[in-house]
Amino acid sequence: MTATTAGAQERHQVVVLVRPGLLPMELGIVHRLFGQAVSASGDPLYEVVTCTPQPGVVRTDTDFTINVAHGPEALKNAGTVVVPAAEEDYEPQERGRISPDVARALALVPPGARVASICTGSFVLAAAGLLSGRRATTHWKSCEEFGRLYPEIEVDADVLYTDDRGVLTSAGVASGVDLCLHMIRTDHGAEVANTVARGTVVPPHREGGQAQYVERPVTPAERCSTGPAREYALKNLENPLKLAELADHASMSVRTFNRRFRQEAGLTPMQWLTQQRVDRARQLLERTDLPVDRIAVDAGFGTGTALRQHFHAAMGVSPRAYRRTFRGAAAGPGT
Repeated sequence: MTATTAGAQERHQVVVLVRPGLLPMELGIVHRLFGQAVSASGDPLYEVVTCTPQPGVVRTDTDFTINVAHGPEALKNAGTVVVPAAEEDYEPQERGRISPDVARALALVPPGARVASICTGSFVLAAAGLLSGRRATTHWKSCEEFGRLYPEIEVDADVLYTDDRGVLTSAGVASGVDLCLHMIRTDHGAEVANTVARGTVVPPHREGGQAQYVERPVTPAERCSTGPAREYALKNLENPLKLAELADHASMSVRTFNRRFRQEAGLTPMQWLTQQRVDRARQLLERTDLPVDRIAVDAGFGTGTALRQHFHAAMGVSPRAYRRTFRGAAAGPGT
């Protein structure tokens, strides 16, 4: 399922299904980010609608309510459905269940529509059977129970979000931002997603996963950060970069650098470096007509073969297919 392209008459409709006890911030994230996405001519790319099984006043988890005008029938026209968390997701006796009205609402989602959850909204998708046999995540505090309740789901506790064949899940509340930017980036490319991120004053792509947010002993402030090494790497992605070289820029031994880097970024240094090089390749594929072999050199992969291997592993498509998706007819021959 991809969003309607710019210039088409109908905008891609994003429908947020909320429940009593909803977390208002998660609802706001979806409206704010998708609502800011516009085409090159300034036309909105999405229409965002909020619905609930029983229209009317809906209680939030704070001291105010919201008035939702749309009932579940709004889901019939959805291109994307987002299910935020609600208070009931945090009640042990409620997990593993889905209320009849929410089940009936989700049954109205058209085939092929993209479905996503924020935080513990993943419990709703799981109870509805939408995550069976798929990779998914939820808030790190709930991952263990999530896996216990749904052994048929491949639970990944280390990531900010997952995207498995059109069904997406995200970790804690703020990772809803990462999830929405990922969907916008998938639909319309990095340029649109980056513009939305700048308008919201958030990073277009956060490094690492939620492992970096799991409670652990605080690292003493006097110790050096791996930040200088990352900054150096980003300025020199096109060059061969060895672990010892990066450790030296952080003034650490290789062993200490490895440990500290994983703590701060949620990835090993080489995993992070590959991720940055894939991102650089994506930008060049979207914004230039450079041949794939040249992009491989500029992104630090050295050869087109290496780029294709790493790119396909990360994105699930070849560089050429990715370019066709985001540049279409603008992609020149032989790329």
